[in-house]
Amino acid sequence: MAWFSCVSLRTVPNPNAEVSAQRRVGLFGGTFDPPHVGHLVTAVNVRHALDLDLVILMVANVPWQKDGTRDITSADDRLAMVTAAVERVPGLVAGRQEIDLGGNSYTADTLVVLGMEYPDAELFTIVGDDAAANLHTWERSDDVVNNSHMVVVDRPGAPVELDDQVDWFHVEVPHLDVSSTDLRARFSDGRPLDYLVTNATLDVIEQRGLYQVAVR
Repeated sequence: MAWFSCVSLRTVPNPNAEVSAQRRVGLFGGTFDPPHVGHLVTAVNVRHALDLDLVILMVANVPWQKDGTRDITSADDRLAMVTAAVERVPGLVAGRQEIDLGGNSYTADTLVVLGMEYPDAELFTIVGDDAAANLHTWERSDDVVNNSHMVVVDRPGAPVELDDQVDWFHVEVPHLDVSSTDLRARFSDGRPLDYLVTNATLDVIEQRGLYQVAVR
């Protein structure tokens, strides 16, 4: 089991600098409805701990595990929010590859696409501990494990049981009790969103009239 602390004192690589052909690219997928500071904190800490050149916040086209459970904001709108959220964050980018693929979004397919776009890269699939515990339910989970390093984000609380056949990288990140579900509820009843969502993301929400409320 590999363990990495987010308090390493080494220098974070400059994503604009020339890097070796063997890049290290993180895939952090999600619905991002909306993206919030917890997503950003996770991405930057994993990038730092594992010395990744790039972390792609991959916007799911149709998140198959959530499809039919609730109304989901359009993929284009969610991509616009993520793009705004990461615009000024070094080493983070928004990913639209799953949107371009169309249909249900499966990490196994996404890794194939990224493998073609970054042919010399080491790929890292970043998941929360709850998703990691349910890895066996993923479509073609063996392909995900075989085509990337698996990274689980550890949070305070009772540890989850993980597949011991997988060589997990563990990264501890600060615990922020923020969820997209709670944020949508806050949008609906007018509670403040300050410091939970970036101002740039709030601008996109207002400009596109998302969540049917004026958020500021």
